[in-house]
Amino acid sequence: MEVETSDAKHLQRCILKGTLNMYGIAITGGIACGKSLLCKILSRLGADVIDSDEIVKKLHESGGEGAKVVRDNFGVEFISEDGATNRVKLAELVFSDNRARDKLGRLLHPLVDIELKKWKTGQSSAPVRIAQIPLLFELGWHEEWDLTVCVVSKEENQIKRLQKRGIGVEEAKRRIRSQMPNAQKVDLADIVINNDGSENELEIAARELYKYLENGKHGKKTG
Repeated sequence: MEVETSDAKHLQRCILKGTLNMYGIAITGGIACGKSLLCKILSRLGADVIDSDEIVKKLHESGGEGAKVVRDNFGVEFISEDGATNRVKLAELVFSDNRARDKLGRLLHPLVDIELKKWKTGQSSAPVRIAQIPLLFELGWHEEWDLTVCVVSKEENQIKRLQKRGIGVEEAKRRIRSQMPNAQKVDLADIVINNDGSENELEIAARELYKYLENGKHGKKTG
């Protein structure tokens, strides 16, 4: 497991009230690269973590703004009997139709952004606060965060992990290749974690990262 940090000079920042609440740390990565597991470990270590996917899930619940958006723009066939979004059916559409995916994103992403900003400006006693945002770079949101961390993995390992979730090889490849390439994300990230080893190795990398963040040694990549 390898943790790489930007060569940019570390910026010196004041830490107010003994917390890192003023900082925005975002973690991203391609599908099945291990970002969710990394965030779970960081949460266990003491970080306050919010997951943008969980925000989306809540939006898609019965009565949620996401479910209303789907019903009004894609049709009732994408709504379950309980009024929630049929996310399985919707996923099949957006992973096979770029225009549908882009349309859904334009409708949902502003709603997610609102919730993230509420969390970011809120108070927390945690020494480290992290937002998990899968589409951080694709949406151009990385400029809004003080530090970005990207988890990457070889495509063969991404496919193996997706297979364990019950997704076939061809579908796995299609989902992976519908996203921004890992190499492009690496170029944009301040910190890169290569996750091609064991879960134990990822935990070691997570502890190293947590210590780095807890100490406030934040360096935003410039140029």
